[in-house]
Amino acid sequence: MFKERGKNVKKILVVEDNRMMGVLVSKRLQQEALYDVTWVQTLEETVQLLQTEKDDFFAALLDYNLPDAVNGEIVKEVVDRGIPAIVFSGLMDEEVREHVWSHKVVDYVLKEDAQSLNYILSLLKKLERNKQVKTLVVDDSKFFVRFFVNLLKVHHYQTLTANSGEEALAVLAEHPDVKLVLTDYFMPQMDGLQLIQKIRQKHSREEMAVIGMSSKDEQIIGARFIKNGANDFFIKQSTTTEEFYSRIAQHVEHLEYIRLIRESAIKDFLTGLYNRRYFYDAGGGLYANAKRDNVSLVCAMLDIDFFKKVNDTYGHDAGDEVLKHVASSIQKRMRKTDIVARLGGEEFCVLAVNMQDEAVNMIFDGLREVIASSPVIVNNGEEYSIPVTLSIGVTTSLHGNLDEMVKKADTLLYEAKEGGRNKIVSDCKS
Repeated sequence: MFKERGKNVKKILVVEDNRMMGVLVSKRLQQEALYDVTWVQTLEETVQLLQTEKDDFFAALLDYNLPDAVNGEIVKEVVDRGIPAIVFSGLMDEEVREHVWSHKVVDYVLKEDAQSLNYILSLLKKLERNKQVKTLVVDDSKFFVRFFVNLLKVHHYQTLTANSGEEALAVLAEHPDVKLVLTDYFMPQMDGLQLIQKIRQKHSREEMAVIGMSSKDEQIIGARFIKNGANDFFIKQSTTTEEFYSRIAQHVEHLEYIRLIRESAIKDFLTGLYNRRYFYDAGGGLYANAKRDNVSLVCAMLDIDFFKKVNDTYGHDAGDEVLKHVASSIQKRMRKTDIVARLGGEEFCVLAVNMQDEAVNMIFDGLREVIASSPVIVNNGEEYSIPVTLSIGVTTSLHGNLDEMVKKADTLLYEAKEGGRNKIVSDCKS
C-alpha cells in the first residue's frame, strides 16, 4: 500500500495492480493536482481500507481487472460505499463497458496514452467544480426525477426537483442561480415547452442551460424544444448514461466559458477587482441614482505609497503580491453593493453607496491602518517583509458628473501625498 498525506486536500483512492501504472498515476495526482492519494493493489486491500476510511474519499480511480477480482468486482465494492468512481482500464469489450456503466460510475476511461491521465485530472476538477453547480430536474414522473437526480449526484451536482411547471418556476424564483434545468415535455397544466418560454423571459441561454426530455421518440418535439429556447433535447429511454453525462458537462462548461469571458472583460486579471471600463459603466448608473437622490455616494481614490520603490527593490513579482494584498484588503473592507476597481498601476477607486456620513472617514482611515499594520511577506529565494502604506482621497460631493467626482477624489489624494503620505484627506466634515 502506498500512502501520502496532505493537509486540507481531497483524498483520492487509486486501485491498480500494475506497480508502474500505480506509481505514475499517484505521482501525477499528487504533483499536478495536489491530491492526497492512497494507492492499493487488490480488492482485499481495498475492502480492508474502506472499512475504516469509507467516508473520507472524494473519488476513486479503479482498474477493472485485479488479481483477486478479474470481473470488475472492485467497481461494485467502491460504488456501493458511495464513493464516485472512475474506471481506468485497458479493456474495451462491450460487455465490460455495459457492466461498468450499470454501476453508475463517474466515467470509463481507457488506458491509452498520457492524454488519458490528463482527461482523468480534468474529470476530478469537474467533480470539484460541480459542487457549486445547481441543477433542477422537472418531471411529473417520480421515477424519472429520482433516476436523473441519482445520476447528477454521482457527478456531485447540487440537485433540486419539481413535479410540475408551476413548481419549477417557484423553485427558480427561490434559486435564481440554478445553472441547468432538465424538463420533461408531457406534464399536466404546463408542458415543457411552456415552461421553457417562461424561463427564457428571465434567464438567457448564456445564464441558464435548459435541456428538454421526452419519453416518446418524436423528433418534432426536439425541434420544438430548441425553437422555444432549449439548449438541447434527448429521448429518455434511448440516451445512455455516458451520453447523458457528456451532454450535461458540455452545457455546464459552455456556461462557465461565457462567465469567464464576461469576467475578463470587466475585471482586472491580477487583482480580480473590477477594471476601469466596468467602473465607469456601472458607476455611471450609481451616479445617476445619486443625482436623483435615490442613494448617496462616496468616491475614494487610493494609491500605494512609494510603489515604484517596491518594484525596484524587490522585483515586479513582489510588486504584484503587494497589489493583490492591497486589493484584497480593500475588497474585504467594502460591501458587495460598493464598486471596488483598479484603475491602473497602483491606483484604486471605490464608489460606496449609502455610507453614513459619520462613518466615512472612520472606514477609510481604518482601511489605511489595516494596510499599514500588515506588511506583505514575499519569498524570492529569500524571505522579505515589505511594509505597505496607502494615501487616500475621499469626496462625498457629487460635482457635475462621475468623472469630476473622481477627479476631486484624486485631488484630495494628491493632498494626502503632499502632506506626508500614509494618510487620508476627505471633504466629508463628519
